[in-house]
Amino acid sequence: MQSRKFGRTGRSVSEIGFGAWAIGAAWGEVNDDDAVAALHAALDAGVTFLDTADVYGDGRSEKLIARVMKERGGERPFIATKAGRRLPAQTVEGYSLENLTGWIDRSLKYLEVDTLDLVQLHCPPTDLYYHPEVFERLDRLVAQGKIRNYGVSVERVEEALKAMEYPGVVSVQIIFNAFRQRPAELFFDQAKKNDVAIIARVPLASGLLSGKFKADTKFETTDHRLFNRNGEAFDVGETFSGVPYEVGLAAVERIRPLVSGDTTMAKFALRWILMFDAVSVVIPGARNPAQAVSNAEAAALAPLSAELMSKVKAIYDQDIKPYVHQRW
Repeated sequence: MQSRKFGRTGRSVSEIGFGAWAIGAAWGEVNDDDAVAALHAALDAGVTFLDTADVYGDGRSEKLIARVMKERGGERPFIATKAGRRLPAQTVEGYSLENLTGWIDRSLKYLEVDTLDLVQLHCPPTDLYYHPEVFERLDRLVAQGKIRNYGVSVERVEEALKAMEYPGVVSVQIIFNAFRQRPAELFFDQAKKNDVAIIARVPLASGLLSGKFKADTKFETTDHRLFNRNGEAFDVGETFSGVPYEVGLAAVERIRPLVSGDTTMAKFALRWILMFDAVSVVIPGARNPAQAVSNAEAAALAPLSAELMSKVKAIYDQDIKPYVHQRW
């Protein structure tokens, strides 16, 4: 496992992290034993960055991480959480100092720590990025010692670029994968210039890029890949990266021949992301130990050739770009 510098924080983290949404909720049923085992397996494989949120299972994900930390002891990984989606409706006014303090105090309790490594605003409304007072409130929480660093988790490139204007923003989490390539055009260069860490989420396009799905694949009713297929519950870009399911399946079949040897499509997709040096950490999810280990193994793959990268780009341009590029 290789490490990468995490922006201006003075910390380095494993280039493959662990996304803890799936062990919280919205990806079908995951029992506590499997979730705990997946976390242990990831950490044993060298993962040193965990990403969670206060709304993942209404705190379940944070509590499971705290449980694993107590079981392991020793040096703690870098643990990032998020705040803001507990609001009944997303408004700028909802990000008051009182609410921010309440959310952060709750995460401190659930993660069983005195200070949070990183708090990210959790896909707030675009207008929030034009309200400096919200970021001043986060500065106050840093001064109080409740959080060490703060960043943002965004839906749109526009939001990422605007967020970096605030000097306290140390990281931006954004959807980036072979089916969502726009961030690499302008945002990545700007993030490098500003020494802002990039957390690449939804790296497998909700599993599409694992190559395991078919047209008749059935998803559980508690899985967002069923209930948010058209954006019914939250931004449709979070599900299959906003790519229409059948379109994505067809594009996957064009990528499949590019994967050689005993490499899986999922590992190939993760290694593709790691080819971009602006990315600090990639956070695939895992619902069991085997998935966690497989994700970590992607870091050991040889770099992809320029020819392979060009072919993936061509598939994106021809099949995927019209559906997603200008939208996010």
